[in-house]
Amino acid sequence: MKRIALGIQYNGTDWQGYQVQPHGQTVQDKLERAIEQFACVRIGTTCAGRTDAGVHALGQVVHFDTDLHRESHAWVRGINAFLPDSIGVRWARELHEVVAYGDAEFDAEADFHARFSARSRTYHYLLYNNAVRAPLLAGRAGFCHRPLDVERMRAAVVPLIGTHDFSAFRASGCQAKTPVKAMYGIDIERHGDMILFTLRASAFLHHMVRNLVGALVYVGQGRQPTDWVGQLLAGRDRTVAAPTFMPDGLYLANIEYDPRWNLPQESPRILPAF
Repeated sequence: MKRIALGIQYNGTDWQGYQVQPHGQTVQDKLERAIEQFACVRIGTTCAGRTDAGVHALGQVVHFDTDLHRESHAWVRGINAFLPDSIGVRWARELHEVVAYGDAEFDAEADFHARFSARSRTYHYLLYNNAVRAPLLAGRAGFCHRPLDVERMRAAVVPLIGTHDFSAFRASGCQAKTPVKAMYGIDIERHGDMILFTLRASAFLHHMVRNLVGALVYVGQGRQPTDWVGQLLAGRDRTVAAPTFMPDGLYLANIEYDPRWNLPQESPRILPAF
């Protein structure tokens, strides 16, 4: 039995999130159906991180176990032949014989696991900042019609770096065992009318990136002072923070693993307008 890792990209606009649902309109539903059509056997998959409806991925990673032998390029081409245009396998890697059977028996030293082996996750949020919306960016970038001051937003993120309780930016239905996460870095770049937020952390809570972006937009507009985000973090009260921002511009960009697994990395320059 071999463990296979796949790198997945998808445009999440038309999908109801990543995780399997009874209605079947999710990325995982379509991916597992395509694998079954190619391999002629039902194979379950495990992903690095679930994404919500409307959220995209540049570098989602999944793994599955199989006793079938296929070359890496065959997995890529074969599965893609049965996927819709908005979902695609970018690469495949055969990693090792399966040592552990099930998450409870996962051995971090011997086994690769798409979720548990991840060292960090990186998300991009792409925001179009112009007085008039751009139809060609619909579903692919967030939108703010009021001018945003990038320097104010950069000053606001400083208290977020480090290990903190992020309850103020956590969705009410979040199922994470703890709200404490390590934020490694937040970068904010302006390229003309496009603003790119890049957040890298040990892991993220449900809606955490969109809630952070919503708060930063308030600061960038001058509706709140630059120390407001730090006050929200310290207060741990979601009810006094900014509304959850739209999902359109959110991209799961990269999952970092130990270099020994030799997994490819995708460039963020595949983003719209970059």
